Amino acid sequence: MQLDTFELKLPLAHPFTISRGTITEQSSLIVRLQADGISGWGEVTQNRYYDRTIESLKAAIELARPLLPQMMSEHPADMWPTLMETLGGDTFAVSALDMAAHDWHARKAGVPTWKYWGLTWNEVPQSSFTIAIDSIEKMLEKLNEQPNWPIYKIKLGTSNDIEIVRSLREATRAKFRVDANCAWTVDQTIKLSDELKELKVEFIEQPLPREAPEADHWRLHDGTALPIIADESCQTEEDVDKCHGLFHGINVKVCKCGGLTPAFRMLKRARELGMQTMVGCMVESSIAISAAAQLLPLLDYADLDGSALLASDPTKGVVVTNGQIQLSSELGHGASLPGCDSKPQAP
Repeated sequence: MQLDTFELKLPLAHPFTISRGTITEQSSLIVRLQADGISGWGEVTQNRYYDRTIESLKAAIELARPLLPQMMSEHPADMWPTLMETLGGDTFAVSALDMAAHDWHARKAGVPTWKYWGLTWNEVPQSSFTIAIDSIEKMLEKLNEQPNWPIYKIKLGTSNDIEIVRSLREATRAKFRVDANCAWTVDQTIKLSDELKELKVEFIEQPLPREAPEADHWRLHDGTALPIIADESCQTEEDVDKCHGLFHGINVKVCKCGGLTPAFRMLKRARELGMQTMVGCMVESSIAISAAAQLLPLLDYADLDGSALLASDPTKGVVVTNGQIQLSSELGHGASLPGCDSKPQAP
């Protein structure tokens, strides 16, 4: 098995601002595993908040090179603990390799990845489109540029959060979800939840910091008018049980938990506990979005607009149009990086 990586600079259609910063371009690392004439694709993006750079990710991925024969012969779920140990627990780097391995094995089996997992593709949720923090005028412009999405996720954590939501509500009847990215307090969230419910908001994502005391999460869980979905508080498999009783649901990010292997298990466990399930994304290309989309049969909510936020996407795969997720006709995740054969880079 051969391992190659490709660095991409993904320009955004608009500056993307959340409560802790702004980006105008996303640095992405594409991973390709090749053997038997089959390519498996994965992706991971640079992330300042989680202290991951392209250089650190490439260095971690390089550690997996001696494992390539084993990755070819073993099921990705069986291989995952070895990858985690070998890469020193770097979940972001492991996620790209695990994603590519699932893609390769599903393609070799001649099926889409969701079918490789034994899932059934019946009714799956639509994706939301994210409106990042900006002036109200700019946020309205962003919504009007994407007018036909059935669901919008609004980033909050400002001094005029209710004014933002109220102004956007006047422009559309679409469903709203809000994400404070750890920017609120308990009392603030409880107060805002009453007003947000009146504005037809479905749920609030991660209002409190991850390090907030458990007692604060308990008080919010019991006092809020809207469901609370964990994001930063639910990064790994161990966090699912910790979130039970403190949150009404979880948002799984494939890169944060370490790949499709743990993401699958986290969603299964959350459903066993009676929690709502969601998969989100970073700003990333169609390669990562296509991989995450394979989990849709396990979800109540989807936030897979990462590639839709780009000015241009050099990859191809799953297409998300106005919330509708259209699978590729290809096997595996159905994604690839066209024209990359002439530019391989060893990690």
